[in-house]
Amino acid sequence: MNISVELQTIAELHIKGLIGGEIDAFTAPILREKLAEVTLQDYIHVELNLQDVSYMDSTGLGVFVGFYKSVIAANGHMELTGLSSRLKRLFDITGLVEIMDIQARDEEVKIDETV
Repeated sequence: MNISVELQTIAELHIKGLIGGEIDAFTAPILREKLAEVTLQDYIHVELNLQDVSYMDSTGLGVFVGFYKSVIAANGHMELTGLSSRLKRLFDITGLVEIMDIQARDEEVKIDETV
């Protein structure tokens, strides 16, 4: 089981992250710790790219929900991008897609084609 989490400050209030590997009961604490390092300020924008995530279970969903709540409490915005159809389905089934800003890989391609 492996996970990689790279977070980069783009601007004072803009954080970009690239997450890869598997997010499960063993690796979720690593992800949680890395996300906890983000200094949440008013109006922060956090974009997390999950294009390299090959597997995620409910533990991973819990980490993203917890971080989302923290970002919202700071009057910020969190965006999950690059989700495979399998990951997007997890968010669909749980209803989180109705609450969170989530972009699947194929949706990003469609957006890019219209620009």
